[in-house]
Amino acid sequence: MEVARYAPSTTGRAHPGTLLAALLCWLDARSRGARILLRLEDLDRERCRPEYATAMQDDLAWLGLDFDGVSLQSEAATAHEAALATLAEHGLLYPCRCSRSDLRARGEPSPDGGFRYPNTCRDRDLASVGPDDTLRVRIDAGVVGVRDEGGADLSQDVSAAFGDPIVRRRDGGISYHLANVVDDARAGVTRVVRGRDLATTTATQVALRRCLGAGADPVYHHHLILLERQGEKLAKLHGSVSAQELRAAYEGPALCGVLAHAAGLQSTPVPVRPEGLIADFDWRRVGVEDRLLAWNGSLLDLD
Repeated sequence: MEVARYAPSTTGRAHPGTLLAALLCWLDARSRGARILLRLEDLDRERCRPEYATAMQDDLAWLGLDFDGVSLQSEAATAHEAALATLAEHGLLYPCRCSRSDLRARGEPSPDGGFRYPNTCRDRDLASVGPDDTLRVRIDAGVVGVRDEGGADLSQDVSAAFGDPIVRRRDGGISYHLANVVDDARAGVTRVVRGRDLATTTATQVALRRCLGAGADPVYHHHLILLERQGEKLAKLHGSVSAQELRAAYEGPALCGVLAHAAGLQSTPVPVRPEGLIADFDWRRVGVEDRLLAWNGSLLDLD
């Protein structure tokens, strides 16, 4: 049986983009008869809070989404450490003392809008690791081939585009990339459905899977995201409205209807429960262009 997962971070309350991503991931799984797991990503020690994890589950249930299993990412610490040990055994880990300000100073852009790491510390030995070092993994030069299920070519020379990725942060926490790969492999995830803003991370994660010998790559499907105006620019719809405000303004089916309309699954935003969308769900009906959505203080306006 196919296995999907929805993996939101627990750094705050859900927002419209969170709920749209959850709805599309859930519809993809349920329409295929796949299992779908909820993994609450809570490794950010400064921003993640237990109350956000609880609220996330409640918000998703309010929207009408159910899951076949729920886990906290922090519960997999033993598996994350084992993956680090595997990478060390393979001679792929090395300590790095470069800071974000060092990378900004070099000014080499990366595809995700950040700055490329130029593999400065690559020749350091793991035995020289200091208390303030991060750990990085050596990724061989060359293109990592991967395609999105929708047809987009996500292949990338990870070393050239981003540089060797961090797998353990300076504070000792496991990085997003490594935890994501390990957790997907442990759960037997075969489908990863997520927003297109994460598409640039795919080749890096595939490269890490292969370094770990984590088995066949999952199928990746990246979908549209919701945007909002911030002055003259467009930005990912995130902080302007939370699920708490949405729940005061909408019933669950009404908001589900708005999200389904934004995705292209309904011609008008009529109220609907998620299960009412399963029978006709098809990615060919989902829009490929990002949608502009605004919170006017009481309702969501679709542009």
